[in-house]
Amino acid sequence: MAYFVIALRFSFVLWGLAVASNPSPHYGVVGLVVGSVVGCGWLVSLGASFVPLVLFMVYLGAMLVVFVYVVALAVESF
Repeated sequence: MAYFVIALRFSFVLWGLAVASNPSPHYGVVGLVVGSVVGCGWLVSLGASFVPLVLFMVYLGAMLVVFVYVVALAVESF
């Protein structure tokens, strides 16, 4: 179980770096979704159950709204 938690920590950091270092918003949002799933899995492995669900819904809801806004601005040609 300890190796699983260490692997979740390591992959959470890697997906966070993938979000921060990706210039394209389309691939950045994939890193965001996977990173948040891994982070919530990490919290579940530590014994929390309700907090990761709330974080997942609120965080992804807000970030996906921002992503749609960025894509809409990128499509405009001026």
